[in-house]
Amino acid sequence: MNSQQGSMRWLSPKFVAAQIMAFDEAAEEERRASQASDAEGRIRVWKLLTVACLCLLLVHYGKYSANLTALVQWAGDLTGNNQLYHAYRQYEFRELLGYLWWGGINLLGFLIIPMLTVRLWLKEPLSYYGWQWGTVHEHWRGYVFLALPIMVFAVIASFGEDFSRHYPFYSKAERSWFDFLSFEVIYILQFVAVEFFFRGYLVNGLRRQFGSLSIAIMCLPYLMLHFPKLWPESFGAILFGFFLGVLALMSRSIWGGVAVHVSIALTMDIAAMLQTDGLPDHW
Repeated sequence: MNSQQGSMRWLSPKFVAAQIMAFDEAAEEERRASQASDAEGRIRVWKLLTVACLCLLLVHYGKYSANLTALVQWAGDLTGNNQLYHAYRQYEFRELLGYLWWGGINLLGFLIIPMLTVRLWLKEPLSYYGWQWGTVHEHWRGYVFLALPIMVFAVIASFGEDFSRHYPFYSKAERSWFDFLSFEVIYILQFVAVEFFFRGYLVNGLRRQFGSLSIAIMCLPYLMLHFPKLWPESFGAILFGFFLGVLALMSRSIWGGVAVHVSIALTMDIAAMLQTDGLPDHW
């Protein structure tokens, strides 16, 4: 197969359908080889999905910086330190602290708690859940086909005023390299957490019992995660989540999905900044 044919196969519905059938066959073979009974398998699914529901609840209601503000105010009232809340409100990096809180809650709900569940409750290796490189390098064309069109669209859209006002999310990212890099590190880490939860914990975790249907199960909460955004982005999350799920099962890894998200996010932020105030000019 020449290079062009190897690239075009990723656009073929037959190729995707063949992969889905392969997932189901592999899952059936894995169930036969497993020493666990059907009842034990169902209990494992209940554990996975119960923790998933609690994590989604935690992230949805806990991620807002208003919770951090309320916590600081409560701590000041509890300790009798009337200056604590005032100092927090006047702190020049208060918005960045809000994003640090947002990123921390995402890490807790989408990465740390699922990982602890896998290791301490299910007693399974994290590599089974995509926390490994796997065969990402063998499927790089699929990841490029996902990321490249969105990156090109982001560069084109960055010439629009609405786009440039919206990105980066952190309004002071252009103030200094410290602001920009600190926010991007937080942003990237939450992408690692999101990928582990949806394409690792859910997709790879449920594949033994459900095969390719684990992708469909994952797509539901992944779509709902995008509901606060505009409907085209939410609609796109269905296809985006589906193809990332397929690639996660093919590569047995979350890191290709992380690379896709990070490359798109950095492209959007840098393109928007170049159209407005530019990149920072001092540390």
